[in-house]
Amino acid sequence: MKLSKLVLLLLAISLFSCANKETKPTTKEETKPAFNFGVWTTANAKKSNEDYVAEFQKYKNAGIDEVLINTNTDPELLKRLVPLATNAGLKVHAWIMTMNRPGDSVALQHPDWYMVSRSGKSCFDDRPYVDYYQWLSPSNPEARQHIYDLLEGLAKVDGVKSIHLDYIRYPDVFLPVGLLPKYDLVQNTELPDFDFDYSDASVNAFIEKFGRDPRKMEHPEIDIEWKQFRLNQIRNVVNHAYEIAHEHGKILTAAVFPYPEMADHMVRQRWDKWDIDEVYPMIYHNFYNEGLDWIAFATKQGVSDLKAKETKLNTGIYIPGLESKEQLKEAILLAKENGAKGVAFFDGNALSDEYLNTIKETKTSLK
Repeated sequence: MKLSKLVLLLLAISLFSCANKETKPTTKEETKPAFNFGVWTTANAKKSNEDYVAEFQKYKNAGIDEVLINTNTDPELLKRLVPLATNAGLKVHAWIMTMNRPGDSVALQHPDWYMVSRSGKSCFDDRPYVDYYQWLSPSNPEARQHIYDLLEGLAKVDGVKSIHLDYIRYPDVFLPVGLLPKYDLVQNTELPDFDFDYSDASVNAFIEKFGRDPRKMEHPEIDIEWKQFRLNQIRNVVNHAYEIAHEHGKILTAAVFPYPEMADHMVRQRWDKWDIDEVYPMIYHNFYNEGLDWIAFATKQGVSDLKAKETKLNTGIYIPGLESKEQLKEAILLAKENGAKGVAFFDGNALSDEYLNTIKETKTSLK
């Protein structure tokens, strides 16, 4: 009698165990994370809600998952657009021009907030390359606080997934090689007009830390401590922005240059050292006179540089740099094959119906 009960008990345990095994995933394929599609777009307050509903639905129908919206740092416009995008099934990122603040009415009242070049020119009234390059100094406490206040205003908006930093760097020390002819420039070294930040706030902070004045160095452009100091000034802004975003239940993301070593060289932006949740490197191959295979190289390099961190990478694809729908599909697949968690397209206005259909078809093929 006791033996029969024991046999029945063992049989019951065996059946229960089998039932549990049947409910568990049997392959890694079933649990792999989705490959996300995003798009950058700039908002216009004069545009109607109906037009925005149509725009957001167009993106969603094409398989796009998220929209990175530039509202010119207007939280009220963001509040208006978030429900429209959310109802269409899109996640919303609040895209902000961070250190470069063109037309910022508050900042323009404070000329001392702006970066200064090695040649002594201030971005307040003598701007490098283009007139909208109006760069604030990350070393100026008041300028930093102004940026933090703007970030917090966006972070307080309900329904936003991330605060998305753009222009979180210095002005271009070196332009992408493909853009040099446009400005009739040769940049074989760090030219004084494009080497920033020699503002009083920045120089004084460096003197306090290292006891040396960069403005009196014979070759400040090759001084490693001076370069690292400036890299750290941007890092400090990002790390505080990370705290602000997380305090309000948002993550922090950023549009960055293609990979950290290149970003360091070109715009003093070492994004693999930041406290940040996700990065969107702008791997715009045609800016560098490169082919599509460069998307694979730059994506892989960025992913490799982040391997010790939890930061995720989304490859930025420049739509006007593509010649066909076949190239668009190839660019997406190259990003995925080389470790990106998603792609983002610049920008919404450049996405033709043909390209939207290609995005949809490519996403379906990845499922």
